[in-house]
Amino acid sequence: MLRTIQATRYVVPLREGGSLPAIVEGDDLGLYVVKFRGAGQGILALIAELIAGEIGRALGLRVPEIVLAEIHPALGRNEPDAEIRHLLKASAGLNLALDYLPGSVMFDPAARDAAPSQEASMLVWFDAFTQNVDRTPRNANLLVWHKKLYPIDHGAALFFHHDWATMAAKSASPFKQIEQHVLLPWAADIAEAGAAAREKLSEERFERILNAVPDAWLEAVPGELSATERRAGYADFFRRRLEAAHSFEQEATDARARLI
Repeated sequence: MLRTIQATRYVVPLREGGSLPAIVEGDDLGLYVVKFRGAGQGILALIAELIAGEIGRALGLRVPEIVLAEIHPALGRNEPDAEIRHLLKASAGLNLALDYLPGSVMFDPAARDAAPSQEASMLVWFDAFTQNVDRTPRNANLLVWHKKLYPIDHGAALFFHHDWATMAAKSASPFKQIEQHVLLPWAADIAEAGAAAREKLSEERFERILNAVPDAWLEAVPGELSATERRAGYADFFRRRLEAAHSFEQEATDARARLI
């Protein structure tokens, strides 16, 4: 289960992306990057962030700790910025937060940053599996902290959940967008990463991850599905996606061959 912290102080906004994240202090005195449920990307971005992030952790990737952040509606009452006051008021209740990594910088190939082949291959496999379209050279969403890689920002993953009717088709997709992946040049062992990933992912693992998603989030998604039905839908997608792994692994391998 994920920890829950109470947000006690809004520190500073991070004016990047549509989720309008911010650094917030918790009642444990830790600092967290909060993704707000009241932001324009909505509750599905938080659900994707939690599910994909915890899958990445299960694969051994250094995803910063994910916690649930309780926002009191009065938290922003003294904020001079009207946009921030409105965001905090609209985000009352449970939000999602990641451990803040002070001093981290964004991975940048133009600055001659590089990645170990095994780790790059697993990250490429992970993003193809979760269909994350948002780890490109333009927007790497990959932090370097103490010379190690930390993947962040998975709100754009699992895009099938914006239209559940497309789930079956998208679960078998080779995911052509992987050709834009920032780590593809270093991902020389995609098939090996896939074999390792399948040993780490199981129905039981997915069940534990899906059970960590608050019912209130799943019930807030437009539509008539219950929280139980949505969890079952995600589980079905992951089962189908693993069965189709050869398709997106080959797509990624071919894309790298064209690149190299």
